[in-house]
Amino acid sequence: MKYPHLFSPIRLGNTLFRNRIFGAPTGYQMLTAEGYPTDAATAYYSRKAQGGAASVAIGECLVDSHYGKGGMKHIYLDDTDGYGNLAALTEGIYKYGAVAVAELQHPGMYAEGGGRGVGMTDGEIEETIEAFANAAVYAKKCGFGMAMIHGGHGWLMSQFLSPQINTRDDRWGGSLENRVRFPIAVCDRIKVKCGKDYPVEFRMSVTESNPDGYGMDEGVKIAIALDGHVDLIHCSAGNHEVRDAFVVTHPSMFLPDGANAYLAAEVKKYVKTPVATVGAFTEPELMEELIASGKADVIEVARELLADPDMPIKARSGREGDITKCMRCFTCFSNLINNRQFCCAVNPEIGIEREITALPDAKMSKTVLVAGGGVAGMQVALTAAQRGHNVILCEKSDKLGGVLRCEEDVPFKQKLSEYLNLQAKRVAQAGVDIHLNTEVTADLARRLAPDVIIAALGARPVTPKIPGIENAVGAEAVYVDTSKAGKRVAILGGGLVGTELAIFLGGQGREVTIIEMQPTLSDGGNMLHSIALEVQLREKNVALSLGTKALQIEKNGVKCELPNGETKFFDADTVIYAVGQAPLWDDADEMRFIAPEFHQIGDGLSPKNIHAATRAAYFTAVNIGRI
Repeated sequence: MKYPHLFSPIRLGNTLFRNRIFGAPTGYQMLTAEGYPTDAATAYYSRKAQGGAASVAIGECLVDSHYGKGGMKHIYLDDTDGYGNLAALTEGIYKYGAVAVAELQHPGMYAEGGGRGVGMTDGEIEETIEAFANAAVYAKKCGFGMAMIHGGHGWLMSQFLSPQINTRDDRWGGSLENRVRFPIAVCDRIKVKCGKDYPVEFRMSVTESNPDGYGMDEGVKIAIALDGHVDLIHCSAGNHEVRDAFVVTHPSMFLPDGANAYLAAEVKKYVKTPVATVGAFTEPELMEELIASGKADVIEVARELLADPDMPIKARSGREGDITKCMRCFTCFSNLINNRQFCCAVNPEIGIEREITALPDAKMSKTVLVAGGGVAGMQVALTAAQRGHNVILCEKSDKLGGVLRCEEDVPFKQKLSEYLNLQAKRVAQAGVDIHLNTEVTADLARRLAPDVIIAALGARPVTPKIPGIENAVGAEAVYVDTSKAGKRVAILGGGLVGTELAIFLGGQGREVTIIEMQPTLSDGGNMLHSIALEVQLREKNVALSLGTKALQIEKNGVKCELPNGETKFFDADTVIYAVGQAPLWDDADEMRFIAPEFHQIGDGLSPKNIHAATRAAYFTAVNIGRI
């Protein structure tokens, strides 16, 4: 056993949890109109339990449907008509040996219609305390083995805890003792109504990560006040109303693994209650070290269980090298906000767990030729081989991974590099016949005579038609060799490629300006990653010139037209263009009618993102041999 502390059980109340990896709360949105869990929700949560987590928390279970409604779909724990749905959900978790946890939440002043906040009357406060307790009683009846009180991130509990927000002059506000009175009353009341052995977890922001909020010293005092009233103190950070704090609450790719672990370690020094840490955990070694050293008792994991729900089983059984690591790209969270569905860039099965269990087997084995070994090509080859097909994968370069290999030396893309390496290893282990330095031509395709050809050819950078473009260099070339960029850099294009390159070069001490024709930078549909980018652009002192059109590129800079029509010359040692990708449609057309079956996927069809490529590749492979 390589990780004995991580996989030792822990007892909270009268409940035994099988290890120290707890599934942190995530709020699934595909619910019924009434807010009841669907079969798809049960499949989503139970998949985490199947993978070996000790607990699985259902996020955003609201305790008051009248005064505490949120902005998106939620489970309401004061509506007992959904009992059957919730009981089925908890059973789906328990049947795999995990404990179902309900996160009890009240938005307070951020509820629809204003709700109830720190300005409640004494009677309303007592009603809200009872609402939390009744919600816990109902959750226990439905099969939830622990109640998690959401006391952080700017919601009702943290509104009471905040000295900036809670300025009451009665027993519920002012001093720390008064500000913690409401949360403690909720926890104590739950213990009375559910029994002293029913475990209660309190999720708090140890720091609000906000110059106008409270810091760690105040957070530690809050934890000390909670000591003995709860069974687990869950140490998070941030306030959802502070834009920059989002990427601290949910650490971005620019922060180190376990970025917020120091908060739990500090709280642990002062309390006897077990302490949980959360935020950016993918490495079992780090989790083990934190438990073994006494800095935390529990590791809460959210996004990693989307990237690889089987992470706990793999770590316990010595297969940590096969764990798919979360890249912290925010595809999951942004898609939840945009489309109300969870997904994962590196795991095509997330969000469609129920559909996956019903996929038909391939009725016949076919010979499949995959042209291109990038993200889409590797995924389609891997899935096709796993389904029993004879797969030939040809890649024209000397390494699988495609165009994204150019970012291998970018520090904040380490997890991307690990993902590409892992996929390449999996493809080889699956028995795929791999041919590197081999471009698929029409002649080669005819000689191989496959049943199926899959064109995963990718795309190539667009070279803008700007006078003097010969004086500029493409972003891909600079990613590969940063010596091609001088001290002063102008980047044409404010999409993800250009923005991330600006941050990379800015981190090396270069003076960088992004010149973008549109009035805003493009987030590529990933609105939450854009928050992380904004923070980094400021930290790296990257200058922005938006609504600006490049007119002429010269050896010492670029002449541009500003939004007001005036011209300006931007001095630069190097001008870099990152203005988009063009799919290789013509190359695909050369092999379109050579085999009975043909598919065109990934950037070679339409340049998008990793999630789009892996999802299309997965289902393309699944459909082969179906009839």
